[in-house]
Amino acid sequence: MMQKLLSTKEVAQLLGINEKMVYTLVAEKALPATKITGKWLFPRHLVEQWVEANTINYPQAPAHLPPYEGLLIIAGSNDPLLEKAISLFNSTYTEHIAVFGNLGSLGGLKALRQNLCHMASSHLLQDNEQEYNFEFAQQELENAPAIVNFCKREQGIILQKGNPKNIQGISDLIKPGIKIINRSSSTGTRLLFDKALQAEGIKGDDIEGFHHVVYRHMDVGLAVLSGTVDAGPGIRAVATLLGLDFIPLRWERYDLLISKERFFDKGVQLFISMLHEDIFQEMAKTLDGYDLSTSGKMVFKTDAPQ
Repeated sequence: MMQKLLSTKEVAQLLGINEKMVYTLVAEKALPATKITGKWLFPRHLVEQWVEANTINYPQAPAHLPPYEGLLIIAGSNDPLLEKAISLFNSTYTEHIAVFGNLGSLGGLKALRQNLCHMASSHLLQDNEQEYNFEFAQQELENAPAIVNFCKREQGIILQKGNPKNIQGISDLIKPGIKIINRSSSTGTRLLFDKALQAEGIKGDDIEGFHHVVYRHMDVGLAVLSGTVDAGPGIRAVATLLGLDFIPLRWERYDLLISKERFFDKGVQLFISMLHEDIFQEMAKTLDGYDLSTSGKMVFKTDAPQ
């Protein structure tokens, strides 16, 4: 189903500004827009995301997490290795319990802002396509969080075994007869996929299945495995686990963002320390597509390529 497109007049009404200001925002490349038959059109869902991303005056959170008493709450982007790490934490530290809320990277940042979790897992690629998470955290959070790397992992396109549709890259996804499944707009995987499509000059509406979304990497893999779709964005680990083919797009940094007020909570420190342990490092070797060279280390903003 095609997302609703707004005219210049309609987007001006939605934002409560005049049309001249709309054109100014377009000229500054600040407002998501596309030009079709000489007219500017605005995908409503992208405009709404743009408004949310640029919101700075949030109401104060009505409540805070209680003092740490053994319950460690992680929310954000899901990952098979993170699931294994949580299980390892719970079996190792029996006086503590770690739980996970699958909200997507943006959802994890919102949960952190609202004091609903101790750590947010995120892999949001910035516009410079070098750094991750810092600019999004700056937009979403009043105070800069501590950022600890959980892992680096390989993102790409998951394909049916043997690649029967001969999909060689992003540009092949618009070919007739090819159907995909997608991730929700709150995820870092979707953000990366949208950037890859934009680089190829491809509109999502031109891809069959683009607006059919699921909420876990494994859900993408299972849909491809079942044969109901031909491809979908996801990580190599899932493709390997399910015996599927994979086209790599890039290695990405997958981080844990932690409010500085909760950084020294016992459960947070135990979880971070566990990432350095041999048992975790060995466990990660059972999955493909991960790099643990910076796991458990603090990440600091830099303009240098990674």
